[in-house]
Amino acid sequence: MKRFLFKISFYIIGIVAVLLSLGTFADGNTDDNYMHYTGTKPSSMILGDSRGVQAVVPDVLDSKLGKDKRFNNFAFSIAESPYGKVYLEAVKKKINQETKKGIFILTVDPWSLSLDKDIKNEAEYPEMKSALADMHFYDKSPNYEYLIKHYPRSWFYIYKEREAVAKSNTYLHKDGWMEVTVNVHPDTVVIREGKKIKEYEELVKVQRHSQERLTSFKEMIDFLKTKGTVYVVRIPASERMMEIETYYWADFSKTINEISEKQNVKFFDFSPQAKNYIYTDGNHMYKESGKIFTAQIADSILVSQKNLK
Repeated sequence: MKRFLFKISFYIIGIVAVLLSLGTFADGNTDDNYMHYTGTKPSSMILGDSRGVQAVVPDVLDSKLGKDKRFNNFAFSIAESPYGKVYLEAVKKKINQETKKGIFILTVDPWSLSLDKDIKNEAEYPEMKSALADMHFYDKSPNYEYLIKHYPRSWFYIYKEREAVAKSNTYLHKDGWMEVTVNVHPDTVVIREGKKIKEYEELVKVQRHSQERLTSFKEMIDFLKTKGTVYVVRIPASERMMEIETYYWADFSKTINEISEKQNVKFFDFSPQAKNYIYTDGNHMYKESGKIFTAQIADSILVSQKNLK
């Protein structure tokens, strides 16, 4: 029996060694979220859903607002990071606790402040199933906790599909920006947009404006104001998508503006400028438009800062 256990222990040690080695190859290709749980804790952050993670580029903010800020995009999706307790607690774990002069860009749209009509309690919130709800470590590289809990495939894929071989079409940078590389020929975009529009037309039927999420949004602002300056940004989508949002929540921008004024933070509403950008599917901004859009956010922040002096 002792000999058997001795032999087995070698196999176990060998398997663990292989897994530890494979984990070191985890990068922006691993999945859509892994890099959010790695790297140093940031002092300036971008929050929101999938519009935010694709449209707001940290490098552009760093270049215009100062490299000392070192922005991190900590936005996910409407299923994982709508404004709520789970997201707030995750931000508290992610942020550099010593931060006092950070800049925080909170991106908003109606969907990040809504809930399914059938949800009765917090236990049913969609984000309760996300990694944000059960992760403890947000600054480990490699982050074995994340890989063990939330990478469902064989770890050999981490090595086979690593960045050094070829960058994924949905590549998550170390600073949290998701770079999506797709064909944006108008004919192709129209097809993708049509599918996305149908998806959101169905979403409207089952969603409601959420006072609970609005309260959590205010709590997020309150917390981040203790760490620096907060700016709220509404990211536009295609004209057809904006029409759906107007139908669903006609006074959304007014609601956010009133909250921002009461919280004494600036609100930059870019929704009237929807025509100025290219979208991959009507909902998400194309990466080159995102760089232009991010520069406009930075310019708005600089003007705001100048007016305060």
